[in-house]
Amino acid sequence: MKTVLISGGGIAGAALALLLRRRGFAPVVVERAPGVRAGGQAVDIRGVALEVMDRMGLLTEARRMRTRMRGMSMLDADGTEVERTTEYALSSGRLDGDDIEILREDLVRLLHTHTHEEVEYVFGDSIVSLEEHEAGVRVGFAHGPARDVDLVVGADGQHSAVRRLAFGPAEDHTHHLGSYLSVFSAENFLDLDNWQVWLRDGDAGFGIMPVRDNRELRIAFGFESAPLDGDHRDTEWLRRLVVDRLSALRWESDRLTKAALEAPDFYCDALAQIRMDRWSHGRVVLLGDAGYCASPFSGQGTSLALVGAYVLADALAGRAAPGDDHRTAFARYESAMRPFVEANQALATENPGGPASEESMTRAKNAITLPHAPR
Repeated sequence: MKTVLISGGGIAGAALALLLRRRGFAPVVVERAPGVRAGGQAVDIRGVALEVMDRMGLLTEARRMRTRMRGMSMLDADGTEVERTTEYALSSGRLDGDDIEILREDLVRLLHTHTHEEVEYVFGDSIVSLEEHEAGVRVGFAHGPARDVDLVVGADGQHSAVRRLAFGPAEDHTHHLGSYLSVFSAENFLDLDNWQVWLRDGDAGFGIMPVRDNRELRIAFGFESAPLDGDHRDTEWLRRLVVDRLSALRWESDRLTKAALEAPDFYCDALAQIRMDRWSHGRVVLLGDAGYCASPFSGQGTSLALVGAYVLADALAGRAAPGDDHRTAFARYESAMRPFVEANQALATENPGGPASEESMTRAKNAITLPHAPR
């Protein structure tokens, strides 16, 4: 049984672990966080990714967990409503469609629930070295003892440690998109009832949506900026940046600032894309944001993670040609995924400052055909 070490216990890593275990592999998931990560914005499962969820047997559960927005309002900088709709939401698209909007933490928890009994999870640790040898890879960790594994998958996000170790510095592959995004939770101080609001004030703006039966808010605040000189893991430095910009808003700045200061799940990062000529090096391969982050501007990061996990698991299982080695499998994975990735990354740059067209989204979310499901 081949051991596949997966760095990252988020959507991409947990989905791959589930799919590999069902195909007879022994996946091990290493996650830097001390447990399953909470917080995060609502994410979307669209197009072909819905079929992946169905093949994993999780589609019905995901539909039960979806958000239930009734519509949205667009506000001016003073908080006055200038537009409203019950047909569409900026966070998810058309409200009468089949696509699913779900909180990131709920999707990660769902995947973990269906994997943790058969998959080894190592929380609170991270990969610090990779040494490939004839029979596999010797992996060094920040805290635990080194391990020898057959393959390594970097599913550890935009700032992937696996990518840095195997492919070089992040700046070689990162393309900044001119903005930063912060996401954090708060009490529902606006009394929103399954209704989201969006506002732009100069070079900053936010979207606010209620979750957890309207008990909480998820606030997504963005601001334009060139790349900032600081540590992306320094949460308090990032929190100060966000608070400074929130305090300059004309509407609800005090309560938004207070929420950002107090939020235990505060997150902020640059909006960027990862673009690479190849996603594998020897026995190491990249998945999801680590290899082809499309940025939240695309609205397709979750779908890319789920579809990528399915295609990679299928390629590694060698169904097309039993006995294929990892090099053949990685090539098959990349050949199938690259057109899909390029179509979805293009969504983020089609309409700077706004969403891509509905027609472009429809094409991109369906721009791949999955391999036949295994028996």
